[in-house]
Amino acid sequence: MKEQLISITSASNPRIRQVMQLQKKRKEREATGLFAAEGIRLFGEIPSGWLEQVFVSESFLEREDAQTILEQAENCEIFSVKDSVFAGMCDTRTPQGILAVAHRRDWTLQEILKLSDRPFFMMAENLQDPGNLGTILRTGEGAGITALILSKGTVDIYSPKVIRSTMGSLFRVPFLYIEDMAETAAFLRERGIMVYGAHLEGSVPYDEPDYTHPSAILIGNEGNGLTDRTAAVCSRKVRIPMEGAVESLNAAMSAGILMYEVHRQRTAGANRNCCSRQ
Repeated sequence: MKEQLISITSASNPRIRQVMQLQKKRKEREATGLFAAEGIRLFGEIPSGWLEQVFVSESFLEREDAQTILEQAENCEIFSVKDSVFAGMCDTRTPQGILAVAHRRDWTLQEILKLSDRPFFMMAENLQDPGNLGTILRTGEGAGITALILSKGTVDIYSPKVIRSTMGSLFRVPFLYIEDMAETAAFLRERGIMVYGAHLEGSVPYDEPDYTHPSAILIGNEGNGLTDRTAAVCSRKVRIPMEGAVESLNAAMSAGILMYEVHRQRTAGANRNCCSRQ
């Protein structure tokens, strides 16, 4: 392992500066096609083919399991960094001593349409909170979404806070950014996919539609909801009933309720079909 390591001691090293830019700037991530991911768990989740470089602190190398953890990085450059320099590279307050630079995976709309004959898409328009987006992606994986479709005005999914909150789902669930959410929703409808927009003025409760058919759930910005233009092209607008003085729920919570209703209906349908064949 020591033979593979390249030592870096200065924070002014160009590789260190690039990592810091990847952590801070969306434009840098988009221009280079790279992103940074911190921590042992996230490092273990990254597909080996995505890895470009790995940085470890000197104290990390003192761990008994350091060599085992780094096995998946044997085909890429590994840099040993002074602890003080490593801390400056990280977005977290208590770094775990390992950081990976990896290639982005960019999907296209045509690619995700081929993933399933009965797709279940989650769509988000202009979400701004990194925690909300990360939670939606993680919850979406649990609920069985086919892919996540994001408007260009949504927070960068490759930002450090979003990456951490996905807990690895980033590397398993297809997603893409699109230029125009209203046009994309109309495009999906033309292909037989029902688009259900979460809306305070929804005409039906969220659990009334039949989601066992090709479906997409669309939620909007945390403060403003869906834009009027996007809401207008939805197949139906649905609402989550509210009691008391509460007007609306957190975006991630709303998305979770809707996604798991789709999951509930599809699972129940699968169970009925299974029983009918017995």
